[in-house]
Amino acid sequence: MRTVIVVGASLAGLYAARELRAQGFDGRLVVIGAEPHRPYDRPPLSKGFLDGTVDEGQLLLTDEEETTELAAEWMLGTRVRSLDARGRTVVLDDGRTVAGDGVVIATGASARRLPGPPLTGVHTLRTLDDARGLRAELARGPRRVVVIGGGFIGAETASSCVALGHDVTIVEAAPLPLVGPLGPEMASVCARLHARGGARLLTGVGVAGLRGTPTAGARGSVTAVELSDGRLLPADVVVVGIGATPHTGWLAGSPLAVDDGVLCDDGCVTALPQVVAVGDVARAGGVRAEHWTSATEQPRTAVRNLLAGHTIETVRPLPYFWSDQYGSRIQFAGRRGDGDTVRIVEGSPGGLDGSGGLDGSEGLGRPVGLGGPEGGGHGAGFLAVYERAGRTTAVLAVDRARPFMKLRRGLAADRAAELAGV
Repeated sequence: MRTVIVVGASLAGLYAARELRAQGFDGRLVVIGAEPHRPYDRPPLSKGFLDGTVDEGQLLLTDEEETTELAAEWMLGTRVRSLDARGRTVVLDDGRTVAGDGVVIATGASARRLPGPPLTGVHTLRTLDDARGLRAELARGPRRVVVIGGGFIGAETASSCVALGHDVTIVEAAPLPLVGPLGPEMASVCARLHARGGARLLTGVGVAGLRGTPTAGARGSVTAVELSDGRLLPADVVVVGIGATPHTGWLAGSPLAVDDGVLCDDGCVTALPQVVAVGDVARAGGVRAEHWTSATEQPRTAVRNLLAGHTIETVRPLPYFWSDQYGSRIQFAGRRGDGDTVRIVEGSPGGLDGSGGLDGSEGLGRPVGLGGPEGGGHGAGFLAVYERAGRTTAVLAVDRARPFMKLRRGLAADRAAELAGV
């Protein structure tokens, strides 16, 4: 290959560029990014960047030295319009074309939005520009903040808003936040963090719409969130954290199959062997995983297959995610099944109890840490394992990082042995 085009300049795209050079590709490397910013880390946007403890410089994933070593052509602030039928030419929004021998699709995903007219005070949190806007608004003084969605982004944003002194309510349509990955028992335990931290959590109720005050000649401002049961939550700021949609619209008309992401095999190879997909946009082996680890692990295998011209290696990493909320770290690894049992093997979830409860109860006081990510402090937090037929399938920890990592390594070794047929 003489020219490889990486479409997407975020985490997965950067790792793909790194892998291309590390695996010996010395040809022309073009990296196209829709955002004008150099590659940056997204997880801190809802945490340290939002509460002001992390600045923009600390978000950057590359420095000048690495940028020089990669010897790539960076086309930032540039959107792509389409991919040609052979999968070798990318058409940009302004009509220009970039031709290559191979393409890495790393276009990521965009935050889902609520239907209805735009209102001032309503935010999503996916990009640096999103975080800049929300941070500026939160700095204007105490606000009534309603966070719609109790997943990772919603929970972390709520935590940051509480730490900044705002009045925070989280609305979650499911019976519990994170009930999908964690299961009802452990999701209920982790939900106590909100009460302990000082936020209200409303579960099992959806959002019917937003209320706003019209402003002559300008966009109206949000004033309340209307719930599906008719209740109104007064709001000065609304953060919508209801998931993300993969950026695949530009692939319409191409030979690539798209279904909640770009369909590819276990080696991240699409229907065209000269096109691979990685990160949030990739549906590899039937699974699309919006996790930092997927964006950093997939590129190695994808690039190896791209340079080989066919799938010579597959990747089925052990799922892993973490979330920092109210001074505590939640970590999860593995694949929980509906029939799995769960048991506490270290610590106790009792330390997560707050003075309030679920379904609208209000936790009192300021955010209280549970001992920090290493499980120190007051000894709070716990470690739990999920089991099926005598085998460990997943592990969950709150503020038990060291023992968690040991169990995670064991799970990964078991997974590797399983795939190898041992």
